Amino acid sequence: MKVLELFSGIGGMHYALKACGIDAEVLAVEINTIANSVYRHNFPSATLKPKNIMSLTSEEINKFAPDILLMSPPCQPFTRVGLNKDLNDARTDPLKHILSILPELTSLSFILVENVKGFEVSEAREKLLSCVEKEFEIQEFLISPIQIGVPNMRTRYYLLAKRKPLKFCFKTSDIMQELPEEAKPLLNSLEDYFPEAKSIADILETDDTESEIFKEFLVPDKLLKRAWVMDIITKESTRSCCFTKAYGHYVEGTGSIFCPYDKSSINRVIVDNTRASLDITDLRALRLRFFTPLEVGRMMNFPERFLFPSRITTKQKFRLLGNSINVKVVALLIRIMLYNPVS
Repeated sequence: MKVLELFSGIGGMHYALKACGIDAEVLAVEINTIANSVYRHNFPSATLKPKNIMSLTSEEINKFAPDILLMSPPCQPFTRVGLNKDLNDARTDPLKHILSILPELTSLSFILVENVKGFEVSEAREKLLSCVEKEFEIQEFLISPIQIGVPNMRTRYYLLAKRKPLKFCFKTSDIMQELPEEAKPLLNSLEDYFPEAKSIADILETDDTESEIFKEFLVPDKLLKRAWVMDIITKESTRSCCFTKAYGHYVEGTGSIFCPYDKSSINRVIVDNTRASLDITDLRALRLRFFTPLEVGRMMNFPERFLFPSRITTKQKFRLLGNSINVKVVALLIRIMLYNPVS
């Protein structure tokens, strides 16, 4: 198969293909130079075009003749933080451009689109549906990794499309927020690729408070003072909050914070005290730290062989991961999309 991977970022979609056992010929397109350096580092033999998607033409794409289109357009136009400007946001222009030439891409049989929760009520989603619903069978999902055994909450919108007369292995309906029963065996077939992670303990680099890794990611005092807004979890926790590109810089709504001690210790210092009575010395004693980029990558199901080039800073790593996808969820959806039931 030939796969066109648009807004390719650090290669999450490509890893999802690998997890499905698909050794496809991939053409990736991304304008972000830092993301491209990470992509090339992990997929040196892939064809990666560092160009603006607005400059792609139907002739250029048809020359490659892709069977599958995978894309994760910028999510900022559909979030509260991004002002929710939808199609009036210039960052939707590349998506609008692709949709304008999509009817001319006659080799395509499958399409997968990923975006942030909120896309499902956007004008952009309506434009996407109107573009594909005539020629393609469609199913939309709102799925979080925690629903498939990953200790991370990251609900995202997904659209799967199969060119008619191809059909899904289940009865399609409105946006699904649970996996159909028929798709669950396909999830089981991915378990050998993804290490089991029942709790946060399974993704940790270290819980040794004296290790250099631990010390490097300790929450600084200026952020400790906002401990009451943190989502603090322990190694026994079975869930974590969605990690965003601002993780490591802000503590509210950007991702969970790790504490090496038990919940009773956290409650004694934070929950059982008023905001005004929080003591910085007691807060320091909790040894709160950010998760490392490797740990965040594990929660997003990037394989252990995924590596950042040495010149990429920690801040850049968090930004790139925050803009990426959950590999296991996308791998499952690719399996669902490509599976053809026997009639």
